[in-house]
Amino acid sequence: MTEADSNALRVAFEDAAPGYDALRRKLIPHFDAFYRTTLDLLEEAVGAGDFRCVDLGVGTGLLSEMILERFPGAQIEGVDLAPKMLDAARERLAIYGARLRLTLADYATTPLPGPLDAVVSALSIHHLDHEAKRRLFQRIYEALRPGGIFLNADQSLGATSEIEDAYQRRWEADVRRTGIAEDDFAAARKRAALDRSAPFTDQIAWLQEAGFRYADIGWKRHRFTVFYAQR
Repeated sequence: MTEADSNALRVAFEDAAPGYDALRRKLIPHFDAFYRTTLDLLEEAVGAGDFRCVDLGVGTGLLSEMILERFPGAQIEGVDLAPKMLDAARERLAIYGARLRLTLADYATTPLPGPLDAVVSALSIHHLDHEAKRRLFQRIYEALRPGGIFLNADQSLGATSEIEDAYQRRWEADVRRTGIAEDDFAAARKRAALDRSAPFTDQIAWLQEAGFRYADIGWKRHRFTVFYAQR
């Protein structure tokens, strides 16, 4: 990802920070199933004990909060390149004290603090170009301990233009049924112009190429996809 791309992402999410969480349930169809599957797969991998986790693109701290609440032994480092998003996460997650650390950085290039038990991300990695995704998957693999888990609750591109057009129509219909304000919907579509999604088959192949023992899809509704891979 170029510096210009990073700056564009930073600006887009700085602008979106106010009110960002309130819109998530409207913009993510089947929000509860999307995140619950991620948490269930994490529990299957790490159990009920202590574990170290990095949240890539932590944003306002939504996924990190879910993990910290469900797993009392979780220690999380959240990484994001948007200062206002980190400010929101810091306020949101202050009650978790030393169990949380927040870092201002571009995770596409910043070293990961291994060995880790888990790496998670939600709706962030699809902003990277494809080669940057492949390099990141390799770095995640190298940062995880043997048996460690990578969970990416993200988006995948339709395998053909017809399938992608169908994904877009279905997403727009789902979102409109929530009663979203037109200006909020327009802003979300504008941010979507920064997406660099890849088909789920390509992403599974890149995870396998990185060395993961297995990689699979835990849940999918149109473009919304929960990937998981274990070292």
